[in-house]
Amino acid sequence: MIETLLGGLLGGAFRLAPEVLKWLDRKGERSHELAMQDKALEFEKLRGAQRMAEIGAGADAAWNTGAVEALREAVAAQGRTSGVKWADALSTTVRPVVTYLFVLMYAGVKLSTFVGSVQSGVGFGPALLAAWSEADQALLAGILNYWFLNRTLEKGLR
Repeated sequence: MIETLLGGLLGGAFRLAPEVLKWLDRKGERSHELAMQDKALEFEKLRGAQRMAEIGAGADAAWNTGAVEALREAVAAQGRTSGVKWADALSTTVRPVVTYLFVLMYAGVKLSTFVGSVQSGVGFGPALLAAWSEADQALLAGILNYWFLNRTLEKGLR
């Protein structure tokens, strides 16, 4: 009787074992399929972000090209004469006059700083250091680079 009972139980267990294994296998397949879909989704997100970056870079390049063309046209338009003699003469004097005015104002401010420091009892050396700062050194370096390095580069490009 026990053999019959054990035989029935073991037979049932052996009959259920393939079904349990199939169920576990399907569960593994579903989790694997879900993981693959997640990876595919991540890949599509990356591809979309890359495509958006390419579109943005293309738009930036097009905008930069347009900006350079607009600047080139503006500079070319500044060099053209209008045909009105007094307007053309006035136009050619604007940049030099503004430049000279700013240079004179700058020199005046520096000179007044130096003279005011000396008159207030500060020695010559400290007054000179007070009037000449690192910003002035940078400004002088920029001007010298513009006038001398620019001329050298222009001669080299010809």
